[in-house]
Amino acid sequence: MANTGMDPEIFDQFIDQLQRYVRERLIPAEADVIAHDRIPEDLIDEMRAMGLFGLTMPEEYGGAGMNVPQYIETIRVLSYALPAYRSITSINLGMVCSALKHSGTPEQKAEWLPRLAAGEIACFGLTEPGSGSDSAAMATSAKKDGNGYILNGSKRYITNAPHARLGLIMARTSQDNLPKNAHVSAFLVPMDTPGISVGKPDRKMGQTGSHIADIYLDDVKLPGDALLGGEEGKGFATAMQSLDNGRLSVAAASAGYAQRILDTAMRYANDRKAFGEPIANFQLIQAMLADSKAEIYAAECMIRDASAKADQGKAIIEAASAKMFASEMCNRVADRCVQIHGGAGYLAEYEAERFYRDSRIFTIYEGTTQILQLVIAKNMLREFAAGAAA
Repeated sequence: MANTGMDPEIFDQFIDQLQRYVRERLIPAEADVIAHDRIPEDLIDEMRAMGLFGLTMPEEYGGAGMNVPQYIETIRVLSYALPAYRSITSINLGMVCSALKHSGTPEQKAEWLPRLAAGEIACFGLTEPGSGSDSAAMATSAKKDGNGYILNGSKRYITNAPHARLGLIMARTSQDNLPKNAHVSAFLVPMDTPGISVGKPDRKMGQTGSHIADIYLDDVKLPGDALLGGEEGKGFATAMQSLDNGRLSVAAASAGYAQRILDTAMRYANDRKAFGEPIANFQLIQAMLADSKAEIYAAECMIRDASAKADQGKAIIEAASAKMFASEMCNRVADRCVQIHGGAGYLAEYEAERFYRDSRIFTIYEGTTQILQLVIAKNMLREFAAGAAA
């Protein structure tokens, strides 16, 4: 059953306010974020005050109670600005909140959802040096220790790890590879727990101001109530369920940023003159602008449809398709923006080259394009087989 979410009139007012905030506050601050590779704390505090860390938390836990379509539209609007702004909020809003709401015990929800809504930053620990989409290769272990567990292992490329107060960490509770990934469990881990250390933030191609790092777990002792939902073997299913929201968030980020990139290309095409007139008058430039507009519109339509289905809990194919298309689309729009800028597009002085670098990750995280092709095909074949059997 779909979540009714925030009152539509209040939501529209919030979106208007957010659009102004993005253009009047976040975009002007981008140069500072890029220069220092971090979002200033006063800006993060402003984002907390606006409720941007609690959009999806239920109202009884201090959040805005947005449904999936409202949350994803908010991400699209926010993502017109530098990707770091979405990155700092998105793990709270998408994967960790989704996992807690769907799988957490009442005590776990009461403990963590208000803190996340208030802006304590979370991270999501699935990927490892030797495993990402392949859960059978997961090496991080969680061994029973009385009523609790001891975790050992490491996690790789973890967004917000240097800033996180809470980690949702996936670990093996069985050394055997069990059916339906039942060897993987999820743990709510305070990041100041003894035995946890975080590596130096990785240097990246783009996405300046957002940080990823390794997490190391060395005999990390956790109480039994750290096990998400109080049940072993549900971790990978929780991760995959959360990834639907994560994939829609990346799709929305791709569409929002693509619109910023296209607007920049339009502005340059109208300002730059060649042969005595703006290059926007040249038909081959117009073709690149038109293709970009059509693809952004297609992505937005896919995202709206997939978000509505995700709100009803049935969007594996749609979320994967929307993320795959929107992320590839954003890369194409960024490439055209560089091309429209010509030689200037290769210079760091202009935004085009930064857009190009920032966009490249969209086709990789929350499932690479190639993994999403497999997800879509596997679920298509499963539905076909079920239909044939019926």
